[in-house]
Amino acid sequence: MSDFLKHECGIAMIRLLKPISYYQEKYNTSLYGFNQLFLLMEKQHNRGQDGAGIGCVKLDVAPGQQYMARDRTIKQNSLARIFKGQLKAYQKMVDKGVIHPEFPQTVKDNFDYGGEILLGHLRYGTSGVYSSNSCHPYVRQSNWPTKNLMLAGNFTITNEKDLNADLINRGQHPIFGTDTQAVLEEIGFHLDEAHDAIYHKMRDQNVEGTQIPSIISEQLDPIRILRNAASNWDGGYAIAGLIGNGDSFVMRDPQGIRPCFYFQNDEVIAFASERVALMTIFDQPIENVCEVEPGCAIVVKNDGKIYSERFTEPRPITPCSFERIYFSRGNDADIYSERKALGGALLEQVVKAIDNNFADSVFSFVPNTAEVAYYGLLDAVRLHRRKEVRDALLAAQSSGTLDAALIDELIMGNWPRGEKIAHKDIKLRTFISQEEGRAKLVSHVYDITYGIVKEQDCLVCIDDSIVRGTTLKESILKILSRTNPRKIVVASTAPQIRYPDCYGIDMSELGKFIAFKATVELLKDEGCSYLLQEVYVDCLAQADKPSREMVNHVKRIYDRYSDEQISAKIAELVYPKNVPWQGELEIVFLPVDKMREALPNNNGDWYFTGDYPTPGGTATVNKAFINYFENKSGRAY
Repeated sequence: MSDFLKHECGIAMIRLLKPISYYQEKYNTSLYGFNQLFLLMEKQHNRGQDGAGIGCVKLDVAPGQQYMARDRTIKQNSLARIFKGQLKAYQKMVDKGVIHPEFPQTVKDNFDYGGEILLGHLRYGTSGVYSSNSCHPYVRQSNWPTKNLMLAGNFTITNEKDLNADLINRGQHPIFGTDTQAVLEEIGFHLDEAHDAIYHKMRDQNVEGTQIPSIISEQLDPIRILRNAASNWDGGYAIAGLIGNGDSFVMRDPQGIRPCFYFQNDEVIAFASERVALMTIFDQPIENVCEVEPGCAIVVKNDGKIYSERFTEPRPITPCSFERIYFSRGNDADIYSERKALGGALLEQVVKAIDNNFADSVFSFVPNTAEVAYYGLLDAVRLHRRKEVRDALLAAQSSGTLDAALIDELIMGNWPRGEKIAHKDIKLRTFISQEEGRAKLVSHVYDITYGIVKEQDCLVCIDDSIVRGTTLKESILKILSRTNPRKIVVASTAPQIRYPDCYGIDMSELGKFIAFKATVELLKDEGCSYLLQEVYVDCLAQADKPSREMVNHVKRIYDRYSDEQISAKIAELVYPKNVPWQGELEIVFLPVDKMREALPNNNGDWYFTGDYPTPGGTATVNKAFINYFENKSGRAY
């Protein structure tokens, strides 16, 4: 993705199912859980670089002793910083003779993260709030273990304001900060209710006070709590939670928008946002790592009992397609195959763009995340060319014109060429998020292979998605133009991004999308800008309606034009200025139907089609257009 987006946080949770002494004996360390958490987070570092946080709950801790811990930071290299800091604190305790590594109980008693349940979070912020307080895990504290709650998630709840209004109507005083806080308080409210109901029942039965905590812990039902809490949630989410008594849970939204996987054996149950992280860290084949079912929660009680139940009614499953196109790590076997399929699906459009002239075409990719799709396109064009050669050879044989010269011409000529054109010289510092600063940075990060592309060549570059087009215009195309080809074709393995997202990806400002800008320009060219006013009026008219009654009027803006017309206008808008190159530029986008064929199990395509899986999505696009028309910036949810 040439455009920089913040997106898709990562979660990791590990629940040890054996005593700490077991891991000391088998793995020669009492920090097995802590070490595995670090590795599980490190393998998902692509999912968040704004900050990181970890948490821990210890089982069977005596009254008066600390049993929950949390550490968070937004400083540079946050993940390494947290774990190095904790290991430094651990070593100090070893040096003082307080911790004896060979005796697991001393580790558990004296190291904050020497417990049985560990939680980790990698943050890519979409709220615009950047402080350590905005990092997960979030904590709700009480002197009752069964009222303590720690949460971390990869999610966005679109109706945060409604949730806070419900809290106020109950008489509470929520802090308006993020949807995470709203979710924490909502689950916390129902946790309190469940706790108090059991407590009052035990008290009325004259149960001895010292016995009540264990009874509450035994009878507490996290599924029922989550069912009550999540009944009105609108959004995409994968949320992990720890309760102070040692119960833990992981829940996934009913549409399956956000990904979540788990692995379980007799030693551990572990959860992560990405399947391949679990496969790598626990050295497991793909069939041993399972998906958390949409609309279900997996609960681990403090006694180690594990069960899964639905917390909401089944709904149509619409997993985020962007996870497969770009966000998730590409070394997952299925994702790798799907990205190759996305590249191959561009064959027809690319062949048309180069007039089937492979002899004078060079295929490449930029940025590096598009490399797998590039291999898929190369496979497709080579197969296409082999079929052409086969047909020509058969025709020549039939006509009696087959000779060595013709064979050389057919086999050696007009053959697809793949080259590494753009090189990433230094690691891109993705914490630079301002468009101007990033564009300038990218222009120095990439270097060009000179002398490969000739003036008569068409340079075809694969990109995995084009969102705003800013970096493409200001940096990437200027870099590619240095090779001085007659034509540049940028082929996106994602369709045109036309609508905002509200389920975890930071792209909610409609006016920044290059596809939207191009369509507005087409309206202006035709003298039809009045349509923008009409859509604005219609959006305003439904602004106060419940989101389930809203209609996506923004679709009408795009309905006037074909994909090809919008793509042509995009090429005009991103054509690089102030460069010597004067060649032709063509931008092609993968059609939605072909994307669906390549991603048969991830059909969440609302950013391309405007067909949102929840009412909150329609409310978001409605608000986003109002903000655009009124020249307001900021999130639309």
